[in-house]
Amino acid sequence: MDVNAWQGQSRRRHSWTALAVATAGWMAWAVPLCASAQPEPASPCGSVFNQGAGNGPYDYYTDRKFVAQIEGNHFQPQVEALVGGVSGPIGAELDFVLRSVPNHPKVLLTLIRYGEKLKWVRAPGLRFSYECYFDRALRFRPNDALVRMIYATYLNKLSRTPEALHQLAYAADLAKEDGFAQYNVGLIYFEMRHYDLALIQAHKALALSFPKTALRDSLKSVGKWKEPEPTPGDALPSELGESAPSR
Repeated sequence: MDVNAWQGQSRRRHSWTALAVATAGWMAWAVPLCASAQPEPASPCGSVFNQGAGNGPYDYYTDRKFVAQIEGNHFQPQVEALVGGVSGPIGAELDFVLRSVPNHPKVLLTLIRYGEKLKWVRAPGLRFSYECYFDRALRFRPNDALVRMIYATYLNKLSRTPEALHQLAYAADLAKEDGFAQYNVGLIYFEMRHYDLALIQAHKALALSFPKTALRDSLKSVGKWKEPEPTPGDALPSELGESAPSR
């Protein structure tokens, strides 16, 4: 999954009216949600919206000023590289960012790598289970397609394939006419060796004029690529019983 490129695309999409990344609801918030903004049922994964004054939760895409401050204090390169924390243990740094910015894609991916490194034993500083951070992200932004893709990656690593496929199908549905998102769903399908589903996504991305070819090339490398079936509008004049124009 090309997260850096996705983030660039997402920021551009969010620079114009009321968009949330690859969502069905197409909602955005101009200001961070405050502690009393939304009632929540009790959850073993804790409250998402009642973080206390000044702690968010903030949306990764629409609250960039606050997100940048939090990253500067808690998500420096050594944290992302899982070398060490800034002001405490690595787990505490990841926990703070994800409580403040539940849908932060890079931190969610870093959390997965940390879990793999520790054989999924909860690290010092993590308040919740690994699963809980995805639960919290999806409660915060149910229509964030990228979060669902990352969650699918996590589920697949734990061999929870049916759940991963469900999340990817949901993400593809949310993505709709976003060729970049459809392409990224296809890359994850390919990693899961669901080549038939990856092919469908590659065709969707192609139909949406998405230019990258790595997914197509990967499918070709395992003998699973097929050209899209021509649509009626693609038929040649001769196929329609017409004479082709002379050159």
